[in-house]
Order: sequence, then structure tokens, then C-alpha cells
Amino acid sequence: MSVQLNHTIVEARDRELTARFLVEILGLPPAPIFGPFRVVNLDNDISLDVIQADGPVHPQHYAFLVGEEEFDQIWGRIRERGLQFWADPYHRRPGEINTNDGGRGLYWLGPDDHNLEIITRPYGG
Repeated sequence: MSVQLNHTIVEARDRELTARFLVEILGLPPAPIFGPFRVVNLDNDISLDVIQADGPVHPQHYAFLVGEEEFDQIWGRIRERGLQFWADPYHRRPGEINTNDGGRGLYWLGPDDHNLEIITRPYGG
């Protein structure tokens, strides 16, 4: 068997809010409960296991590879909610998308300031 990422834990001040935000923006099915987690299942058998934090949340970066159609749908939901987005990870190009590696990409913040990203092409592709 090869080495593959199976899941990662996402800390949240509000587990329910964060899981709901992710599934709604990304267009995924509702996140079931498994132990202390709300499990956001992605299409490539990887999950984001959202857990309630006991203390401060340290923002992380989560990038999602999506198709062109999914990009348009997610970008539409970001704009519908009035969320700010950027073309770059340092948030220096507000209201823009990037065209890195011949694809499209953008960044936005989640409820706990996790830096979220969608791209249509892997970097270096």
C-alpha cells in the first residue's frame, strides 16, 4: 500500500458552525458525528475531522483541488455570502482569482480564520 493522507483534524471554536460552513461552501453532504468530531468527507476518501477546541484555535491552511464547474459553484457561494476572497495566500490581492499553472484559484477565511483555498490545477502542474 502507498502512503496516503486519510484525515486531518480541524480545530474550531464552534464545531457545528465550522463543519456546516465547510459543507455548505464546498457543496458536500452533511458532516456526520464520529466521537468528538464532525466528519467532513471529501470526494477522494479524505476527511476533515472538525473538533471543538478547548482553547485558542491556531489557524491552518486547507487547500481543495476542484474541477472547473465546482470552482464556479464554490466561488458563487463565497460571493453570495459576501465573503472576502483573495488571489494569493497573503491576502494582498483582494477580490481577484489567480491563474497559477493554467488553472484558477482563490483564498478565503473560515469561521476560525483557517486560510481556505480552492484550485483547479495542482501546483507545478
